[in-house]
Amino acid sequence: MKYPKKELAQLIIEYCVVYGIDHVIISPGSRNAPLTIGFVHQPKIKTYSIVDERCAAFFALGIAQQTRKPTAVLCTSGSALLNYYPAVAEAYYSNIPLIVISADRPKHLIDVGDGQTIRQENVFQNHSEFNANLDDDLSINQNASLLDNAFSNCVSRRGPVHINVPFDEPLYEVVEEYTLKDVKISYNNQRTKHVLQLERFADLWNSAKRKMILIGAHYPNAELQKKIGNLVKDPSILVLTETTSNLHSSKFIGSIDNLIFPLSEEELLELQPEILLTLGGMVVSKRIKKILRKYQPKEHWHLGPKNAPDTYHSLSHHFCVDEVDFFREFSTITSSVDSDYQQRWLKVVQRREQRHEGYLSKAPFSDLTAFDTVLKTMPKEIMLQSGNSSIIRYLQLFKMQPSVETFCNRGTSGIDGSTSTAIGAALNSEKQTIFITGDISFFYDSNALWNNYIDNRFRIIIINNSGGGIFKIIPGPKASEALDYFETTHALNAANLCQMYGIEYIKASSQKTVIESLNGFYETSDTPKLLEIFTPQIKNDEILKDYFKYLTDS
Repeated sequence: MKYPKKELAQLIIEYCVVYGIDHVIISPGSRNAPLTIGFVHQPKIKTYSIVDERCAAFFALGIAQQTRKPTAVLCTSGSALLNYYPAVAEAYYSNIPLIVISADRPKHLIDVGDGQTIRQENVFQNHSEFNANLDDDLSINQNASLLDNAFSNCVSRRGPVHINVPFDEPLYEVVEEYTLKDVKISYNNQRTKHVLQLERFADLWNSAKRKMILIGAHYPNAELQKKIGNLVKDPSILVLTETTSNLHSSKFIGSIDNLIFPLSEEELLELQPEILLTLGGMVVSKRIKKILRKYQPKEHWHLGPKNAPDTYHSLSHHFCVDEVDFFREFSTITSSVDSDYQQRWLKVVQRREQRHEGYLSKAPFSDLTAFDTVLKTMPKEIMLQSGNSSIIRYLQLFKMQPSVETFCNRGTSGIDGSTSTAIGAALNSEKQTIFITGDISFFYDSNALWNNYIDNRFRIIIINNSGGGIFKIIPGPKASEALDYFETTHALNAANLCQMYGIEYIKASSQKTVIESLNGFYETSDTPKLLEIFTPQIKNDEILKDYFKYLTDS
């Protein structure tokens, strides 16, 4: 077996092995050669070569999203490192473990006019859990201590860390033996154990007749599903779930905006909870945020082992624990409360669902009906990866199959790496992955297809409304008389990209051709497939407004 001669490279690779890093995504370069050589020759680590660093980092994020283990990315010195930043920020806010390893020039070559150099140390400081700036002037044990902090924080804090390592030339030398046998490396994953004192909170809970549980982005969790499913036997509890919560029940309200959009001020006061209990990550629904900020609960508690965002400006307590552990203990000291809170709003939801189906049965072809057709014809037991902007908002309007696992980069809600993330996620899921995205997001991240690791089962569906319809939907841009600078109108299609990258291309531009195109679309094939659905740019926003008006008229 070959090892890089550089001892700092050996040390980093050994830490990756000890911490069970299975995947390292390498972007080509010269300064990172010692690490590239070492990783390629390490049989316990699978390596990937992806040229575009921004795509590489989101690809790694997709892998880490599905494996729930740290994934590493490696780049050369200079501006290459900065291209990781969007994915680093997404990992930070989505609590995804990502290890960024950057090769650097030695300090005496920084800011003296040497090529391919920037100030790399601590470049991700605002969005990382730890920054390890290794240095040849430090002892090997001091460098090991920095790495210990980086890897342990990545695992325990579930977020990105940055390891910056300078290498002087020569860069390509190898040795036949590992030379750091005296350096002891141990796995360190110490978690703080919190003693729950829930009696005071149980008293408040047991006396409240309007309790709302709001669940944002969350990994599928059968035990959590069961715990919250038991909670809704209490008629004073109303559970609102986002599409990305991956929690489902006939007593959960999934299409939040369909419920709250038509409500009057009087009805909103009746919906206002006395206690709001939140868990999971970011919430997509802007309306529920606005309502809960205006009609604030007396108590807002957040569950989660990491941070507690004060999204509704009323946070009163953070239970810094695993959600299942919390409910396991809390359920033993709480009791059901007589109330019509849950039943009243479930009846409203039932009426909304009837109106929803009624409108779609006669609606003209549009983004909305395209989503309806796609979701009704999708296979069960799949992973659905969603693009951002209008795509995830449309998905929120529909009732999802419980067997479909749904993910979206909602940490920063950016459009910049959705395709790359989906491809990485697909590679590490036993389920077939279907990725639904918008045209702007797809073209923005088109380098994602410059990738040798796309699963043949992978399916892409582009809703192409010629420019990002979100800016016609949200209030403001259309009335500004500057819509051309908000919306990116274009006449592009994905056909040539698919030809270049060996992806089967299919297009549809009517309800009939969408249905025809989806027939056989998900079946086994020798290449990935892409379906581009062209919808009427000038009608989509009006049809969506009519849809919500139709719900209101109920």
